[in-house]
Amino acid sequence: MTDSVDFWFDPSCPWAWMTSRWVDEVARLRDFEVTWHVMSLAVLNEDQEVSEEYAAFFPRALRYTRLVAAAGALHGQPMIKALYDALGTQIHPGGNSNPDEVIPAALAEVGLPAGFAAFADSDEYDLEMRTSHFDGINRVGQDVGTPVIAVNGVAFFGPVISPAPMGDAALSLWDGVVALASYDGFFELKRSRTREPIFHSGGQH
Repeated sequence: MTDSVDFWFDPSCPWAWMTSRWVDEVARLRDFEVTWHVMSLAVLNEDQEVSEEYAAFFPRALRYTRLVAAAGALHGQPMIKALYDALGTQIHPGGNSNPDEVIPAALAEVGLPAGFAAFADSDEYDLEMRTSHFDGINRVGQDVGTPVIAVNGVAFFGPVISPAPMGDAALSLWDGVVALASYDGFFELKRSRTREPIFHSGGQH
């Protein structure tokens, strides 16, 4: 059976980026399609007490989320992934934290006009963005974050990994995670992070 896979991401999250590169690799090797959806750390935390530093990150993150939501609404599913890839490559491996540089470059890369950047500062597609966000988060509960993955209707947060495995290692991890998540009574598996996101084009084989 071909897996039906959905992936929810916030473009600003380095851990979601890492997981998305792994899912890309598995989808390539297993020849299945992934449906990509935007979610928002800003929306997730809008009623929470967070540090000033984390709160200061939300306006920037929201700009990227709104941009991707508009791209999906106006240009369809393929543009969601294309724009995520373009934004994420600059934000994460590229290390660029300036949206006024990241956004125009990403739009040019995916063939959208420069004026499309206005959607990053508009709430015009917030309903679609919030609907997508809560579609993902309501499958796993409010006490997690991004990414959220659903495989054949079974949803889970994560996995949080670094670096993204490639080849056989990617497939082994996929099969293990999906098997674990598919058990109805499974809820949590966690250990403290001991490394930062490792961005590179290779991976572990």
